[in-house]
Amino acid sequence: MQDSSDPLPDATALPDAAPRPFAHLQAQNAATYRQIMGAFVQAKRRFTVHLRPEDVREAIFESSGLAPEPTTVNDALVALEGWGNLRSDPDTSRVTTVEDFRRARYLYQLSPHGEAAEEALDTYDGALGRRGALQSVALIDIAEQLRILLELARAADPDPAKAYPALVVLAQRFQDLAANAQAFMGALARTIDLQDGAADAFVAYKDRLIEYLQRFIKDLLGTGGEIARLIEDLEAVGVGRLLEIAAARESQDVAPDPAHPTPTAADAAAELLHSHLLWQDRWQGIRAWFVGTPHQSSQAAQLRAQARAAVPRLLQVVAALNERRSGRSDRAADFRTLALWFAQATDDASMHRLWRGAFGLSPSRHLTIDMETLDARDEDPVDAGMSWASAPPLLISPRLRRTGSYERRGKPNRVQDRTSERRYLAERATREAAEVAAARARLATDGPIRLSDIGRLDPPEFRLFLGLLGDALASKAAGATRVETSTSDGSMAISLAELPAGDSGRAHIETPHGVFSGPDHLVQITDLASVSERTA
Repeated sequence: MQDSSDPLPDATALPDAAPRPFAHLQAQNAATYRQIMGAFVQAKRRFTVHLRPEDVREAIFESSGLAPEPTTVNDALVALEGWGNLRSDPDTSRVTTVEDFRRARYLYQLSPHGEAAEEALDTYDGALGRRGALQSVALIDIAEQLRILLELARAADPDPAKAYPALVVLAQRFQDLAANAQAFMGALARTIDLQDGAADAFVAYKDRLIEYLQRFIKDLLGTGGEIARLIEDLEAVGVGRLLEIAAARESQDVAPDPAHPTPTAADAAAELLHSHLLWQDRWQGIRAWFVGTPHQSSQAAQLRAQARAAVPRLLQVVAALNERRSGRSDRAADFRTLALWFAQATDDASMHRLWRGAFGLSPSRHLTIDMETLDARDEDPVDAGMSWASAPPLLISPRLRRTGSYERRGKPNRVQDRTSERRYLAERATREAAEVAAARARLATDGPIRLSDIGRLDPPEFRLFLGLLGDALASKAAGATRVETSTSDGSMAISLAELPAGDSGRAHIETPHGVFSGPDHLVQITDLASVSERTA
């Protein structure tokens, strides 16, 4: 609490003056103004519209334990009204005498400008203190809401009372997931670029941080693929109906506009269109976060790549800290030692020998030669072990000596035609896409089969099979005998189960480069891309 004797600025303004709701932040008694505005915000949360000056003093006393002087509060309320943060109305509820009627009494409430400014300041303070998190639980909640929406979309007449809350929860959980992930990765990048003072704390918690990242990567790999598949299934069934239901439900709850007390049919249609476009944008944001395109990977895949890249960076920082603790010299220490040696050198010749020994720099006569020198060397070869001081000199281009460059001044070179290269890249991309599609078709099974029954695999098929097997083993929990997962792009799903007790066979898969072997399992591979095409 600042001293109440500090003078408050003269903030009286004409009624038509432009509001300045952030001016109190730069005023002399900024802390007092913030406390007063905080009292009005707290009262608004309790559905209290008006406050008297004594109510403001009491609210400040409850929050801080110190109450400002009444004159300080009155002057601050007048100043905040002049800046446009508050508005006042005559207080005639307690007038009992003529003297009370003549005395100025006011009730104060937040103005629209003041309320908007407080919301902006609250958002600013929250962003500064936000630590962020990688929410695996949010992924589970998003997948659950998508399952509910998928069941509703398959119904002939979806229930608006169920569809709208499910979409609202989905949008909120997705917004929390995206915002927290962005805040966490930003904080993680700042943590890796730490100062010496935080080294001990960083080494102490790096194991927990790496375990946290690895757990989220695993959850994002498994649940993210399922979410991508659910999104594509929803779009195949028809998510547009659900978005229209949400837009209609939301447009019904729009508060009346004082400027248009009697809305027309055109106003209602415009509000419905605005709400529908808003829900379409939300859905496209969710889709882009989990489902990638041939030209751009999904945001979930990019987040997974950043989280994976953070792990080796963390380990590098820890290794550097350990080396620093063990007393090993770094580059800065080496240069300081070298500078000391130069200072201790007895003469210039010793300095030159130290320079050549430390940096090994010599004249750059070997950078280039012209055709005449090459012809001369062919006729009279020079031994590679001959000293430069004894070898014949190299002839350097006069242009290089004069200008420092080999390029001639004048018209630039013509732009090369890359049509054939682009055609080659397009044909290669088409060929690779066909190979991947053929590999998916080759690996897809009608039901569970043994790994040993897969047979011989070509290189593209074997690469895809190894990727599927790696995703399944990475998603397998400790002690589990069965795991189901899908690829990050949602194109394939794999179910891997251990053989019954007593059946301990081994699988052998032949490839052109050798034989892949390991414990036999029951596996079922589904080509989700072909299933989606047949459904569409």
